[in-house]
Amino acid sequence: MPGPLDGIRVIDVTTVLLGPYGTQMLGDMGADVIKVEGPPTGDIARNMGTVRNVNMGGIFLNANRNKRSLALDLKQEGAKEVLRRLIPTADVFVHNMRPQAMAALGFDYDAVAALKPDIVYVGAYGFGQDGPYRAKPAYDDAIQAASGLASLFIRQDGQARYVPATMADKIVGLTLSQAVAFALLHKERTGEGQFVEVPMLETMVSFNMVEHLNGCAYEPPIGTMGYQRVTTPSRRPFPTKDGHVCILPYNDRHWRSFFTAVGRPELMDDPRFATYRARIKSVDDLYGFIAEVTPGKTTAEWLTICEEAEIPSMPIVDIAELMDDPHLKAVGMFERHPHPTEGETVLVRPPVKYAKTPGGITSHAPRFGEHGGEVLRELGYDDGAIAELTKGGALLRDAEE
Repeated sequence: MPGPLDGIRVIDVTTVLLGPYGTQMLGDMGADVIKVEGPPTGDIARNMGTVRNVNMGGIFLNANRNKRSLALDLKQEGAKEVLRRLIPTADVFVHNMRPQAMAALGFDYDAVAALKPDIVYVGAYGFGQDGPYRAKPAYDDAIQAASGLASLFIRQDGQARYVPATMADKIVGLTLSQAVAFALLHKERTGEGQFVEVPMLETMVSFNMVEHLNGCAYEPPIGTMGYQRVTTPSRRPFPTKDGHVCILPYNDRHWRSFFTAVGRPELMDDPRFATYRARIKSVDDLYGFIAEVTPGKTTAEWLTICEEAEIPSMPIVDIAELMDDPHLKAVGMFERHPHPTEGETVLVRPPVKYAKTPGGITSHAPRFGEHGGEVLRELGYDDGAIAELTKGGALLRDAEE
């Protein structure tokens, strides 16, 4: 069955991770995503991380499936003409270049909308274009720093740190895919396209401030920023006899069961722990108590105790063990797909399931320029014209089609 975005064509002029991850989700949901890449070897992410063959790294494989690659040197007029002919066939145009650079190439919103008035045109930028940071370069680490995310670790142990994941890129990529879906819904209802700005800093500030605006959600403030339960130094996996465990009693029933299980039922009457509000104020004492008792049992013993008491708990799973996790195996989270140059590959399937319009992995991450001839033929170019563009360097490729 076709995915929910079947029939939608997306022109994807993005690189690295934010844009490609967001547009991959559109491809997973059935959109025809045409990845427009430039010289000399396309998206820099092709060679990020571990690479078996040049231009086909493991990170690229999991951010660019369900796409077709059209490699163009957009400094050449012949390549620009290809893109100008492609735009009227598309519903969505996405890029993450600086607006000035895109305008210099001739593909800012006004130019693209002149070719396709109802286009959904998405600019993914580091910073909103109405502010003084608009021209600053932005990558994940910089946005983790500027959005306050890196500073939250100072509250735990005095050291600013980055989350050991490209958190900003992926969250903003998710937001981008959501923004496209909303704009397409508006287009379906009204026939109108529009310009959509997806800025990294503003997205991450919105994300971080859900819980951390806290007492400053009032004017004047009635408390400080930061949600104490998640910033306390005591919020960390608890040590056990043979490893670590996550134990998270949350409501009154959970805590009563936990205190009873460890032989201290009277603690539920302690003023520090008797109510939810009291526990939030005494979270260091609370989590400190758990850390005192957990070393006496193994992880498995704690998980059994918590399961019997219906207390949320999970083992601390090393990321290298996820592919062997029984739940993830049962739901088929990791899929194996053959790739024409990379052999057997492991891809993480789309997490969301649709009963009527399921998405899925239907094609491998493309080789650089793999679909250039195919896309140009769809636009009416004959073999002679394609050969001429290739000879002149406007159309690029590094693999046989």
